[in-house]
Amino acid sequence: MQITGSTRVYLIVGDPVSQVRAPEVFNHLFVKHKIDAVLVPVEVSTGSFADFARTALTARNIHGLWLAIPHKPAMVDLLDSCQPTGKVAGAVNAARRNADGSIEGALFDGVGFVKALAHFKIPFKEKRVLVVGIGGGGVAIAASLAQQGVGQLALFDAVSGRASEVASRLRTAFGCDVFTPDTNDSAGFDLVVNATPLGLNAGDELPFDVDRLNANASVVDILMKNQPTPLLRACRARGITAHPGFEMLIQQMPEYLKFFGFNDIAAAVTADPSDVRALLTSA
Repeated sequence: MQITGSTRVYLIVGDPVSQVRAPEVFNHLFVKHKIDAVLVPVEVSTGSFADFARTALTARNIHGLWLAIPHKPAMVDLLDSCQPTGKVAGAVNAARRNADGSIEGALFDGVGFVKALAHFKIPFKEKRVLVVGIGGGGVAIAASLAQQGVGQLALFDAVSGRASEVASRLRTAFGCDVFTPDTNDSAGFDLVVNATPLGLNAGDELPFDVDRLNANASVVDILMKNQPTPLLRACRARGITAHPGFEMLIQQMPEYLKFFGFNDIAAAVTADPSDVRALLTSA
């Protein structure tokens, strides 16, 4: 990759950013398709995020932001407009500067997650689903599951009140069956999703008790670092079907690319994501 004065710059902003995989795959695609653009990770604290994002998007060669944890909800307050799912979820993972200077946001985590379930042939309609961790990723997943007609959706977060607030929004928007259990007990659910950061660091506790899972349950751990994560190892030791978050990123990549105007690359990835899948899963 050759960076020049005319290179279109995109930033992926998080705290931390050591776990992000998006620069690997998007920069690979920019090089492969001869696009003069680059995606750069930037670690920004919560307290500095709003000022940083506003300032970054005034730079004429910075065309947009990818949002990583914990900044997906905070970006919503800085937008001039937001696509519908992001409004309901109260979070976005992409923001672009339009030609008129306005800032528009969109949320693709949930779309990618639902498409990944289809790829894995994991049903969720008329099923009981538990999402553990209702931060930026978890709220996106919950919103897309609700929009697509999950049977019953349970939301749990260690932060008091967070899950209840999201559940209320989802009921209003989609009329779905959403509840907020007092614990992260995984018993009785057909699909359990880890959308917490637990597993990124050595010594992290498991996000829920794997021994309580139904024998025929499926698990998705949206983390993409430290593979296989402790959760995946524990599930597989019990014979539980469990998948990492790679496919979720792969399936949302065309949505990101279209949002930022790279329609030809989006079509190519949709038609054949095999090289991207190999890049992510080989690391």
